[in-house]
Amino acid sequence: MQENLISQLSLPEISPATNEEILAYLRRSRQIAKVAAAAEREALIMSTCEQLGIVVSEEELQAAGDNFRQEHKLLTTPETLAWLAHQRITVEDWSQEIHVSLLTQRLKETLFGEVVDTHYMSNRDDYRRVALSQILVYELKEAERIVQLLRVQKASFCALALEYSKEKQSKEKGGFVGICFLGELQKEIAQAIANSAEGEVIGNLQTQLGYHILKIEKWLPIEFSEVREQMLEYLFQAWLQKKSYSTHFV
Repeated sequence: MQENLISQLSLPEISPATNEEILAYLRRSRQIAKVAAAAEREALIMSTCEQLGIVVSEEELQAAGDNFRQEHKLLTTPETLAWLAHQRITVEDWSQEIHVSLLTQRLKETLFGEVVDTHYMSNRDDYRRVALSQILVYELKEAERIVQLLRVQKASFCALALEYSKEKQSKEKGGFVGICFLGELQKEIAQAIANSAEGEVIGNLQTQLGYHILKIEKWLPIEFSEVREQMLEYLFQAWLQKKSYSTHFV
């Protein structure tokens, strides 16, 4: 009955929202501050790039546009134009977005690239990655007994972790605590395992949490490019936040 009633009504079609209607919606939905902050950050980026003489060539812009189309499977002109229409932007809007993105990446590099690289070279060992398992207990005698079972009787590390570990994650996962950067670990643990071989068991390491029995599952190669980008982004966002705060409270 409800469906029949709806079918008899002459309901209006949804027409495309105007720019004024979109702006009004953003205000009503309390999103305008977020959009305004993003626009202010972009203006800051553009202004800083101009001051520092950071530019992007036409060749770089063209290459970035080609990469974007490939990534989004916009392989023909009609597909690209249809995508632009769906996004409700012009070719110029899209080109400007790519331009800002390239300038942003170049500004990150200019401001913090050398800082990040220097930090990495001075703390390279911190970025070694290790797949690590552990058993954590509170009593030294219990730790000694577990190490004895592992080294002499070749007991299963996983089974012992499930039975004895007091730390929730290692107990639930049979000892495995994940893949970690050496610099993320407690200082005592990082120092204890730094020169250990894969498969080695390090026993009775005391920290404020208790006694750790550790096993090096695998050393993984350093992948600094990904970490470097994360560090650049972290420093850049902190810089943007500081600049935004200064602008609003001077």
